[in-house]
Amino acid sequence: MDAAPFYADVADAPAGAVSAWLEAVDGVKVRAAYWRGGDKGTVLLFPGRTEYVEKYGPAAREFAARGYSLATIDWRGQGIADRLLDDRAPGHVGTFADYQLDLAAFTAFLKGERLPEPWFLVAHSMGGCIGLRAILHGLPVRAVAFSGPMWGIQMPFFMRPVAWSISSLAPILGQAHRYVPATSPTTYVLATGFEENLLTRDPAMYDFMRHQMLDHPDLAIGGPTLGWLREALIETRALAAQPSPKLPCLTVLGGSERIVDVQAIRSRMARWPGGRLDVVPEAEHEVMMEVPATRQRFYDAAAGLFDSVPREKLRF
Repeated sequence: MDAAPFYADVADAPAGAVSAWLEAVDGVKVRAAYWRGGDKGTVLLFPGRTEYVEKYGPAAREFAARGYSLATIDWRGQGIADRLLDDRAPGHVGTFADYQLDLAAFTAFLKGERLPEPWFLVAHSMGGCIGLRAILHGLPVRAVAFSGPMWGIQMPFFMRPVAWSISSLAPILGQAHRYVPATSPTTYVLATGFEENLLTRDPAMYDFMRHQMLDHPDLAIGGPTLGWLREALIETRALAAQPSPKLPCLTVLGGSERIVDVQAIRSRMARWPGGRLDVVPEAEHEVMMEVPATRQRFYDAAAGLFDSVPREKLRF
């Protein structure tokens, strides 16, 4: 295992983090981290777009208090994983299928490290898109808790055909690396004041994210590229046509959600056998970064779901 940096000074994480470089089959290097926080099982936490392992130090602490270990990852193109363009700022990916290559390296690493079984999934935003695809492909988890999953992107109805047209033309014209209009190289939490943000109502958590960016700017990415947008639209449309997995599922959604497509989430959960949708009044997109009562509501509900699953181990 090749040790990777971990910025403990900004993570608010339990002691004992193990951070490692992993190499996907196409040669892209990504970063994984884990905490052995308990022997009830391991939570695989799939971050959203722009995110990185240090952001989920508090989640590792919360799940450890509930008896679970936790492992997470810097997807390609973000955190300190390999960036995919010469310019480090844009949030870019070649195709969403490439995230599954990162995941294959991640799960192989966790198996080798013998993280406690069974495994469970917590997936936020873009991680919810990656996670749903992974479950459909047989990710060995016993239950899943989604946070504001990106099963569609929120935009005005009249903008949807425009987004499809512009993002589809961009690769043909050699412009897939360009920013989506109205976005910039500056990462969201530094470009947007607390009063205008769409992520959280908790100023302390917003400051937590801002300080991570200010103290370790190498973690930051800016707006998404037209190439990323095209691939996201293609993947969310493809997933919408897939049946829901037969897996215990909780999805927690902020009542004031304005980033991902709420109707896509409601539609999916209406056809998820045994799945439960919990809408938190007034909460914004990031329920794990929300006010304390919302954070506790999420962690208690997720751990409660995981606790209800039979404890025998999966055999890989």
